[in-house]
Amino acid sequence: MGENGGWAAMRERRLAEPGAAEAYDAARLAFELGRSVRELRERRGWSQTRLAKESGMTQSAVARFEAGGTVPTLSVLERLAAALDVNLKVGFEPRGEAA
Repeated sequence: MGENGGWAAMRERRLAEPGAAEAYDAARLAFELGRSVRELRERRGWSQTRLAKESGMTQSAVARFEAGGTVPTLSVLERLAAALDVNLKVGFEPRGEAA
């Protein structure tokens, strides 16, 4: 990859393509949501099958969600939150400000 500048340069070129940054952000959000649900499930000691049963989903749907393979609807998020006995918080934050 030396002639093209390596991974970082390739990533920058790809993110400069139309729609790429938005797709990257959607994939990042799906991954973060999936990771959060997996952590909550594991803290309860539940299998994916148990979470699927409690939330009215299939085990394969839970697995895809936890892997960041799907962008969920609000309805799915609400069902997962209810099954895990947590509050769902959806909101907007200004861009570019430190948390």
